[in-house]
Amino acid sequence: MTFSFKYFRFIFLLLSLALSQAQTREISGIIKADGNVEGIHIINKTSYRYATTDQNGSFTIQAKLSDSLYFSSIQYTPKIVVVVPKIMKDNFIEVRLEDSVTELDEVTIGKLLTGDLNADISNSDVERPIDFYDVGLPGYTGPRKTQSESRLYEADAGKMVYLGFPYAMLNLNKFLNKITGRTKKLKTALNIEREKNILTHIKEVVGSKLFQQEELSEHLIPEFYFFCTDDPNFKQRCTNRSDIQILQFLQEKLKEFKANNLSEN
Repeated sequence: MTFSFKYFRFIFLLLSLALSQAQTREISGIIKADGNVEGIHIINKTSYRYATTDQNGSFTIQAKLSDSLYFSSIQYTPKIVVVVPKIMKDNFIEVRLEDSVTELDEVTIGKLLTGDLNADISNSDVERPIDFYDVGLPGYTGPRKTQSESRLYEADAGKMVYLGFPYAMLNLNKFLNKITGRTKKLKTALNIEREKNILTHIKEVVGSKLFQQEELSEHLIPEFYFFCTDDPNFKQRCTNRSDIQILQFLQEKLKEFKANNLSEN
């Protein structure tokens, strides 16, 4: 009887342990890397749950013992971490991501350089690499993207669904950024950055020209710029416009601003 009771107790403990290990819980974590750690995707490949890091690299995700967590970002090498008992016990995980580096081919220097540019070019055996102009393909030659533009491009690039036969493929990176609100947040940040850049250019370049011709009390100048930005046509009149066109807009607004101040006084 005693033996049966001990045996039953042992089985009960084993079942309890198995159930506790199978339970899903919320695990906190942080990602360490040399660069930006915001917006990195964490996907639980076992239960198909996901999370995204904040600006500090912190995240929380639902997981259980033996689940596989997949860490993905365009600038880092992807990494898979299996949830082990220590992670479940600590309820915390720290992951180190390495930069995604493309190794360059080895370069061998042959001939010595003389310092004469024309002579060195003539003596060089190096051929000019083929670019997109040589093969008749379109290529991007515009200005480099800002950090905000690059982040938005990384988050929202490509089609949401790529249609093919016999399967269609979901753009997972774009989908996750959209449903988590990161794309909307990046678009808002980019718009704010562009408005600040426009206003900075107006103050430092066009505004200085304006007040060489027009008079306005020094303490009223900041108020005047806010008056300009409140105009519903501010973006249309000042975005991608020449300095002369922006100056015309400022002159119009300055007349309105002075008239308003006179009426108030």
